[in-house]
Amino acid sequence: MKFIIALLTLMSFQFSFANSPAVTNCTDYKQYKDVSMAEMKEMTAKSSATIIDVNSKASFEEGHIPGAIHFQTAQNDLANKLPKDKNAPIVAYCGGKSCTAWQKAAKTACEMGYKNIRHFSEGIKGWNSKKS
Repeated sequence: MKFIIALLTLMSFQFSFANSPAVTNCTDYKQYKDVSMAEMKEMTAKSSATIIDVNSKASFEEGHIPGAIHFQTAQNDLANKLPKDKNAPIVAYCGGKSCTAWQKAAKTACEMGYKNIRHFSEGIKGWNSKKS
C-alpha cells in the first residue's frame, strides 16, 4: 500500500512539473534554433518572420536581408518594431557562422517576452553568397 501511495505521489509530482510554465534562460544561446537557408528564403518571400540584422550600420546599408530591421538603429524603439504577438517568429543574424553579435538581439527579444526566436547562422555572408 505504501508503494502505491508513493507511486501516486511521484506521478502527481511529475504531472504538475510537466504542466508548469517553462523557464526561459535568455542567455542560453543553444535554445535558439538555427534557420536554414531554405527556411530563410521562404520566410523572406512570405514575410512570415521579423528579421533582425545585428551587423554594423555600414554593413546594413551596404546590404541586408530584405525586410530586416537594423538592431542598433531600432534598439531604443524595438518594442514598437516587433510584432505584438509574443509567439511570432523572430530571426536574428549577423556576419556569419563565427559571429556572435546576433545574441544581443535574441537576448533583447527574449527579455521582452518573445518565445519563438531563432538564429540564421549563415548571416549576411551566407545570404549574399547563396541568395540567387
